[in-house]
Amino acid sequence: MLDQRLLRAFVAIADTGSFTTAAQRLHMTQSTISQQLGRLEQAVDRTLIDRTDRPVRTTEAGERLLGYARRILSLQQEAELLFTDPWGSAAIRIGLPDDIVTPAMSEIFASFADRHREIRLDVTAGLSRDLTRRFRGGEFDIVVVKEPAASADRHASVAEAIGWFEGAGAPRVWDDPIPLVAFPVGGLYRETMFERLERERRRFYIAFTATSLNSVLVAVGAGLGISLVPIHAARHYNVRPADFLGTEAAMVLSVYAWEKKGKVAELAELMSGQLAAQRQNPRHSTDSPGEGRPV
Repeated sequence: MLDQRLLRAFVAIADTGSFTTAAQRLHMTQSTISQQLGRLEQAVDRTLIDRTDRPVRTTEAGERLLGYARRILSLQQEAELLFTDPWGSAAIRIGLPDDIVTPAMSEIFASFADRHREIRLDVTAGLSRDLTRRFRGGEFDIVVVKEPAASADRHASVAEAIGWFEGAGAPRVWDDPIPLVAFPVGGLYRETMFERLERERRRFYIAFTATSLNSVLVAVGAGLGISLVPIHAARHYNVRPADFLGTEAAMVLSVYAWEKKGKVAELAELMSGQLAAQRQNPRHSTDSPGEGRPV
C-alpha cells in the first residue's frame, strides 16, 4: 500500500510546499508528481495535501503520515546501503597475546581498517600455544605468537629478549626457596622459569599468580617475588634485573599468515614492521605498560 515512490513524492511536496519545486527535486514532471500523490491518497483513503493553500500544506491526515513516511524512506535507504556499501563485509581473523595489543599496534589496525572499509578485523587474545593450535586449524588468518623457535612457514619473526626481574627494593640475595611471581599454567614464561631453576637445583614456590603482564610486574615491584618477563615491558615498573640468575635465551616473536598476497599479507607485514620497530628501539616506543595476559 505504501509504495516508497509515492511516499517520496508526498514528502517532497510537503517539504517544498510546491508541486513544481517537488517535481524538479525528483526530476519528474508536475503532472507525474500530482498523479503519484493522488495514487497515495487513494491508497490511504485520505486527502494528504491541501491544494488550496499557497504554499500547499499537509492536511491533518498528511501531518500524521509525514513522520512515518520519513522513517520508511530512511529505513529503505539503510536497507539499500546494507547491500551496496561493502563496509565490514569481509573479516580478517587475528590472534595474538594481549601484551601485543599496544597503542601502536592498535593504530596499525585502525589505519588499515580506515583504508579498507570492506574489512572487519576480528581480534582474539590468548595463550601462544592455543593461538598456534587454532591457527593451524584454520581459525585465524594471522597470528602473533611467542615460541622457543620459529617455524619455517613464518611470515616474519623477531627476537623477544626476556630477563629475570626483582623489585627495586628487594634483597640482593634470595634464600631458598625462591618466591616466584608467575603466569597461570600453560604460559611459556612459567615453564621456562621452572626449567631454569630446576637446572640450577634451586628450590622455589609460587608466591603470586597473575593473569596479566601488568599484574606480574606490579607484584614483582612490590617485592612478592621474582619473575621472567619481556625486557622491553619492564621499563615502566619499579623493578630491576635479578642479576644472580644471569641472562636467559631470547624467545621468538613470530607472525604467521595463511596468505602471501592480498590484504591479509599486507596487514601481516604492517604488524611485523611494528613489532620489529618496537623491539629494535624500545626507548623510543610510544607504547604504555601492557595489560597483557600470559603468553
